[in-house]
Amino acid sequence: MDPVTIAILAAVGSTVAQGAGQAVGENVVNDIYARLKQALASKFGRDSDVLKSVETIEAKPDSNGRKVMLKEEVEASGANRDPEIQKISQELLDAVAAQPGGEQHIQNAEGNYIAQADRNSTAEVRVNRPDEE
Repeated sequence: MDPVTIAILAAVGSTVAQGAGQAVGENVVNDIYARLKQALASKFGRDSDVLKSVETIEAKPDSNGRKVMLKEEVEASGANRDPEIQKISQELLDAVAAQPGGEQHIQNAEGNYIAQADRNSTAEVRVNRPDEE
């Protein structure tokens, strides 16, 4: 998944977990997230599909379908290749990582026969193969 999509998902998750009712200036993550949304709006338009997909993930941050839609719209719009959007996204990821509770790891698996591992661990998928003895 591209850094722009990851930053949006991390920020939405962080905002949901810590409360989105804080005033501007009280939460660095909220402020940078607002800058990212503003940059998306100015580059692609307030009625763009990419901004609409951001708003739909805000409404239901746990929806896998909306996460996939966000990823598709970020890629289709080219937001993941825009230098300004990438810069703000990295700032956002850094701010989320600095929040209490530390760095968050997001994994999104699509397809079949997927094994995911995180933080120096391993994963394995065996399909129609006898166990090694």
